[in-house]
Order: sequence, then C-alpha cells, then structure tokens
Amino acid sequence: MKAASKRTFSVWLLIGLHLFLGIGAVFGGAVLVIEPSGSLLGMPPDIMQIELFPNYLIPGIILLVFMGIFPLVVAWGLMTRRECKWADRLNVFKKSHWSWAYSLYISIILIIWISVETYILNAVALVHLFYIGLGLAIQIVTVLPQVNEAYLKERVENEVKIEN
Repeated sequence: MKAASKRTFSVWLLIGLHLFLGIGAVFGGAVLVIEPSGSLLGMPPDIMQIELFPNYLIPGIILLVFMGIFPLVVAWGLMTRRECKWADRLNVFKKSHWSWAYSLYISIILIIWISVETYILNAVALVHLFYIGLGLAIQIVTVLPQVNEAYLKERVENEVKIEN
C-alpha cells in the first residue's frame, strides 16, 4: 500500500495551504522583481515609507524566495517525504521529518512578514488579516495530532520501505 493513500484530510489540507501560499507568492514576488515600482500590481510607489527599500525589488525577492519557493519546496517534501540532508540540519524537531518542521518555520515567517509589512505601512488591510489567518492555519494544521504523527521519522521510514 502506498503512503499517499494513508494520508488524512488534514495532511492534504496542509499541503494545499502551502501550495496556495507558494503559488500566490511566486506570482506576486516575480511581478515585483520584474517591475519594482509595483505598478503591475497597482501598488503606489509612495507607500514604501522605509529608506531601506527605495522600491519593491528587495521585498519582491524576499516574497518570491521565502513565501513562494520555500513553501513549494515544503509542499513537495510533505507530499514525497523524501529525505534531504541539508534541510534536516536545520530541523530542530529531530524526531519529525524535515518538511513538518519547515511547515512550522514557514508559518512563523509568514506571520512575521505580515506584521513587519503592517508596521512599515502603518495600516492593516483585509489582505493582511487573511495572510495572518493563513499563517495561523498552517501552524494549527501542522501541529494537529494526526499530521504530527504522519511525519514522525519512524513512520515515514516505514512507509517508504512499504512503497519500495
């Protein structure tokens, strides 16, 4: 029996949340890298009230990499449960698969990202609340007992042996 058939709704939900975040952020980050003025997304250039970023290029790169590519890699890890030695080095939850730990990391990064953004903009919009909610949803689903159990290393190793 393949491991994929044993996945619970909660596991598939977590994968879906990461895919949703990743695909959206790859699009948004790429657009900001292509046009750092923000005009392609209808963002006024004067909204950047921080001297560190004269335009949206650096925030676009950060968005593309950390909120786009990174969640897509984690979604791949959650789906395939492949081992990744470099990722395992930064896994502080040694009994769990690296993708489970990185799911928590992404949720924390997303909440920090949105918090910093609202601080810089000195405003909170509905989209900010949505993405804070998404970050919290990723955290909550990640720590659900059935998801946590699905990514314990012992179980993942046993399921990989069954597949082969």
